[in-house]
Amino acid sequence: MLLCFSSSHRTADFDLLERLERHAPAVTAALAEHSDIVSGSVVLATCNRFEAYLDIDEPLPAARAVSAEAVIDAVSSASGIDPAVLRDASAVYCDHAVAEHLFAVTSGLESVVVGEGEIAGQVRRSLEAARATGSVTSELERLFQVASRTSRGVKNRTGIMTAGRSMVRLALDLAESRVSDWARTRVLLVGTGKYAGASLAALRDRGVTDVRVYSPSGRAAKFARSHDIAPVEHDGLLAALAESDLVVTCSAVTDYVLTEPLLAEAVALPGAVERRLIVDLGLPRNVDPAVAELPGAELLDLETISIHAPLKELQAADDARSIVDAAAAEYRAQTAEQAVTPALVALRKHVFDVLDAEIERARSRGDASDETEAALRHLAGVLLHTPSVRARELARQGDAQAFIDGAAALFGVDVDADAAGRPRLTAVDDESAAS
Repeated sequence: MLLCFSSSHRTADFDLLERLERHAPAVTAALAEHSDIVSGSVVLATCNRFEAYLDIDEPLPAARAVSAEAVIDAVSSASGIDPAVLRDASAVYCDHAVAEHLFAVTSGLESVVVGEGEIAGQVRRSLEAARATGSVTSELERLFQVASRTSRGVKNRTGIMTAGRSMVRLALDLAESRVSDWARTRVLLVGTGKYAGASLAALRDRGVTDVRVYSPSGRAAKFARSHDIAPVEHDGLLAALAESDLVVTCSAVTDYVLTEPLLAEAVALPGAVERRLIVDLGLPRNVDPAVAELPGAELLDLETISIHAPLKELQAADDARSIVDAAAAEYRAQTAEQAVTPALVALRKHVFDVLDAEIERARSRGDASDETEAALRHLAGVLLHTPSVRARELARQGDAQAFIDGAAALFGVDVDADAAGRPRLTAVDDESAAS
């Protein structure tokens, strides 16, 4: 059974998301420890959502609530967040709803900015991380592969990716009214990761030429060389803050990079600019909210940015939703087909075991030839074709059990469920049928 624990900008405030993101490694480890119910997991942690996609070793519908509570308890234990708070600030999806949700997330339909392009890469990297730790099951792998294909289909067949804007560009759109001349704006970029590259590109699109970069982890020089900008070393941070009209932070560090005392000291330096805009794209936050209380400082953080996210482009979003819905329906159908696969395998084995026994008898009597054997095998394949097609049709209609029961009644082929809830097949050959 698939299960997804989801806490996002739709259900939780950014303080809670920040805490979950900070504890993502601990949550991943805690879920792995619940091997009695969790056979696999993929954890997705982004700036506006925290989700755990789980393959649960319990097929019974009555166990869904128990499994969901066990997952919430594991997340609570790892993050230090009260279970009641998590329940109020999250949603839990089960079975087919998991696929529909992930397909929508990967396609940008659930983002703060509908259609933003970063999420598909974030989902892909979460799968790669889970592969590296060995926590991906075959069902989770299939789920995420289909999600990736769905996202590409949405991108190629709709205008939602171009209609939607990235978080970086939306932040700069909101900053537009505070900036009189982008070409004369002096910018300090804090961070050297993917958001730093996206931020720099967005700034240059607006005509910004004066950009310096600071890295809390000491990577400023390398980033500066590759992007043709000036680096700021640790001992130059105060001066850079004092001289910058715009500060954009997008670092992955877990502590504040820009604190109220630090900025107050920079503001007090001779020649410091009187007003500065600070855009905090970090999660966890890179900037202490108390910074906004300083004279001449204005702070735009992710929570503020999300409030001003634009309305989605209705037509593009509707088209994208149709693609997601179709992909989810096909995923459900293919998943349903898997229910009859063990019975089909058992039936095929049964038929060909009987055929092999008959061919062996004929050979012992000297009555068989290669041509006759080939013809019989072809005939068996032809006869099995219609049951195979019909089995998949019944499965897609939600009536897989009818085929399983029919195979058992007619051929003695039994398909049982093992303790993990996955099909386990046994073919019971009727010896009299081969005589």
